[in-house]
Amino acid sequence: MLSAAALAIVVCGDLDVAFDRQLSYLLQDCSAASENLLLAAHAQGLGACWVGIHPGEPLVKRVKELLGLPAQIVPVAAISIGYPGEQQPPRTRYSRDYIRREKW
Repeated sequence: MLSAAALAIVVCGDLDVAFDRQLSYLLQDCSAASENLLLAAHAQGLGACWVGIHPGEPLVKRVKELLGLPAQIVPVAAISIGYPGEQQPPRTRYSRDYIRREKW
């Protein structure tokens, strides 16, 4: 889908400025940014899809080489954006089996 998309945004984090230089915080920040991009695209009537990059080391390496990223920059995800080719009905993945109240 990335090759056919009108636009692709690669969401990256900088380990040098991540809280305590922790990868886990960098991943949380980039994940929140990716979700915001998806919501913004949807609000504009666009289609968007989150494509994971991290933690797949071969893919991380390939994207870093392709984009010429410095060592401290971690590509986390790519967001493909374009006009949807079809309209799918809404769906939910909600299941009561995954809900816990006050204890496991």
